[in-house]
Amino acid sequence: MTLDAVVFDFDGLILDTEWAIYESALAAFAAHGHTLTTEAWSTIIGTNSEEDGSWWDTVCAAAGVHDFDQHLFDAAYATSDRSIRDRLPANPGVLELLTALTAAGVPLGIASSSSRAWLDHHISRLELTKHFATLVGADVVGGVGKPAPDVYLRACADLDADPARSVALEDSAHGATAAKAAGMAVVAVPTRLTIHNDFTHVDLVVPSLRDLTVERLAALMDGSMNGRVDPP
Repeated sequence: MTLDAVVFDFDGLILDTEWAIYESALAAFAAHGHTLTTEAWSTIIGTNSEEDGSWWDTVCAAAGVHDFDQHLFDAAYATSDRSIRDRLPANPGVLELLTALTAAGVPLGIASSSSRAWLDHHISRLELTKHFATLVGADVVGGVGKPAPDVYLRACADLDADPARSVALEDSAHGATAAKAAGMAVVAVPTRLTIHNDFTHVDLVVPSLRDLTVERLAALMDGSMNGRVDPP
């Protein structure tokens, strides 16, 4: 079966912005005497917190924190220095995989719960623009983030690709759920945060993008390369 397209998540997969965000959240919790574990924070990774107000209750419940006013968190979070995100390099294996897929003529896109402006900024900064035919942020589809499938469906439509013949690359369970709901095959690349997520619903788990090739992704279309590789 033909590989119509490969659609990448962004935060955590292409760029390790999630860890910097977690560290800022950790500091904001600590400023008010609360603990925030990586496992608790991982419960909301991949979603659009700007549109989905339930994220706060979810993460507080996972952290076992009660009566912590979100406004106090927001104020403390706003004081953190997150400028490191503009100095982060692309994750290992990103450029090599993009180069191989582009050379093979596979259409590529990004589907993210972040904004289109965020994607434009970092993809341009990393000099990866030439590889992607479409960048779909949640704001492009009316603010609907993952785990809804909207960003993946839009990316496939922009690429003129059949989701059933396309592969999504994800680092979070919420993102994988979105891609599966769109009808795509999914490869998970867990991070040091999302290693806590449940990826039993994906087609393949690998430790790094360096473990993927054009041939391995294409093989997912006929089921000959399904399997799991536990990340370290």
